[in-house]
Amino acid sequence: MKNIFIYIVLLWSTLTFAQNEQLAQYYYDKGDFEKAKVSYEQLLSGSPSNSQYFLRTVDCYQQLQQFDIAQKAIQERYNRYKQGIFLVELGYNFQLQKNESKAKDYYEQAIEKIRTNPNDVYGIGNSFEKKVLLEYALKAYQTAMEIQPNYNFNFQIGMLYGQLGKTDLMIDLLLTESYQNPQNANLIQTQLSRFMNGEADNTSFKDAMRKALILRTQKDQDVFWNHYLSWFYVQQKEFGKAFIQEKAIYKREPESLMSIVNLSQFALNEDDTETASEILNFILLNTRDLDLLIQTNARLMEIKIAKAQEKDYPAIDTELQQLLTTYEITPFTLSLQIIQAHFLAFNLKKPEEGKAIIKKALELNLNDYQQADAKMELGDILLLEEKFNQALIYYSQIQLDLKNDVMSHEASLKAAKTSYYKTDFEWALKQFKELKSANTQLIANDALEYFLLINDNTVADSTQTALKQFAKGDFLLYQNKKQEAIAQFQGILKTFKGQEIEAVTMLRLGKIYESLADYSAALSQYQQIIDHHSDGIYVDEALYFSAEIYNDELKDTEKAKPLYEKIIFNHQDSIYFVDARKKYRQLRGDTNL
Repeated sequence: MKNIFIYIVLLWSTLTFAQNEQLAQYYYDKGDFEKAKVSYEQLLSGSPSNSQYFLRTVDCYQQLQQFDIAQKAIQERYNRYKQGIFLVELGYNFQLQKNESKAKDYYEQAIEKIRTNPNDVYGIGNSFEKKVLLEYALKAYQTAMEIQPNYNFNFQIGMLYGQLGKTDLMIDLLLTESYQNPQNANLIQTQLSRFMNGEADNTSFKDAMRKALILRTQKDQDVFWNHYLSWFYVQQKEFGKAFIQEKAIYKREPESLMSIVNLSQFALNEDDTETASEILNFILLNTRDLDLLIQTNARLMEIKIAKAQEKDYPAIDTELQQLLTTYEITPFTLSLQIIQAHFLAFNLKKPEEGKAIIKKALELNLNDYQQADAKMELGDILLLEEKFNQALIYYSQIQLDLKNDVMSHEASLKAAKTSYYKTDFEWALKQFKELKSANTQLIANDALEYFLLINDNTVADSTQTALKQFAKGDFLLYQNKKQEAIAQFQGILKTFKGQEIEAVTMLRLGKIYESLADYSAALSQYQQIIDHHSDGIYVDEALYFSAEIYNDELKDTEKAKPLYEKIIFNHQDSIYFVDARKKYRQLRGDTNL
């Protein structure tokens, strides 16, 4: 009984202490430093050795301009523990009072303390960094390495060089550190990538990186530098140049094609199908691995089908048949079987033949994920045939078999779209609402788009007349009937001119025209959104898609720049904001916005 009572008391005190800490943090975050000070003083009295509570208490004194109290507290703490971080704190307390000479004196004392006890560098260097005293932080790490040559602070020093704008020194030191300690290479590459592509994005840094890496590949024949240069080109999405480096590596180390296989996927993810095809064909010539051969052929066929015109269909049909004859109908060739079924159904308009292939595949000894892949395709073909309920059965089976898996979320999205196509908007809206919070960003974004489409147009028109016509146009697109879809959407613009549905209809037409390479017609649709729906939710997409056409297709960067600029200044909440800012900087050649 006595033990239980002690346990209850301890538990109660622990919970009370945690609540007090949360309250102190709340006041501090709110900027109510008087109340935060009182709370942290209470916490500190209960746990006097807690450095976090002490430093936060001092911070509150300083926020309240109680510098004398702060100085006394820090000095007492230093006298008791003799830790160098408190010398930094004393200096900073004087710096806040604009007493630079006193501040400098204490900072130098902290550096001197490292000379007598190099282990103090960890606390002192970190303290300088937290207070953005970068030159002193640099001096702290350099001093420690002078006293103890076995210490390694190259990463910290390199990052400080970058923050101080000494990018050449940063690049040289971090590249050297990567080579000498390869276990740190991934961490270093992550930080270099941030400088290249994040807030510190600038052309001069990228140029300096490129030159430094090329110079090292020329001076040193170690494939380490080819790998590094390949990584650099991947960051810049220059996959062709990365492939040159990967081929050089493979020529000297032909044991594995994995880096080249990964590069093909990077190129595919960024829609660089030309480079991806080149890489995939190289893989075919240099492997005998059956799985890799099948996987590579499958990706090549997907690229060919996506680019194909109707006149190319017979040749593609023959090639698919030849591949399946060569590699046979087995669970290993399921990806090729699914591609063939989809091609027959959606391109050659032979859904019965497509379904027959999938049904035969389902008789094979497939694992759960392979079965889900096959059922997903069967559902897609049934949806193509307007057999909505049958399609929903297969999507539902996947949801049940692979709960909480990405494939289950994909099946849920397709089920929601099926309800949308059959104009069961109430049920579709519920499904899209749930999927808005999906872990997979692409699925979440897609679900949000349809949720807003249904919700906004239901509010604007309770009869949902225009929305039904729009869903019919979307279904024609799903069926790969682009000309019929164009006619359907143009009819909506005539019938429902000036209504809520108008802007998104123009957006759909623009995307169809883009897919047909009719860029002037696409730009015309986007411009109407920009001119007449500038306060709507689709204007950022119209701006971005227009900029992309000018930049990537028409090579007219002068027209692309102001469109990217409008997104940066007027649509910071757009999902295209980061991309627009990056491309705008690239076109300008600097970081100024």
